[in-house]
Amino acid sequence: MKTILNIEGMSCEHCVKHITEALKSVMGVKSVKVSLKDKKATVVHKDDMSVEALKSAVVTVGYEIL
Repeated sequence: MKTILNIEGMSCEHCVKHITEALKSVMGVKSVKVSLKDKKATVVHKDDMSVEALKSAVVTVGYEIL
């Protein structure tokens, strides 16, 4: 399954790395691509995984989900 998250608060490549690491740490995530330009994260994960877990990972590291 693929989920696209709209993220607010990214300003540099460090932010991209921070969010990527946070999302990859969530059990069930297969791949993550974060775009600073588009302010989005594309996450491929197990079908039975909760999208709320992905949102929580981003919020926990200091960014907002739109």
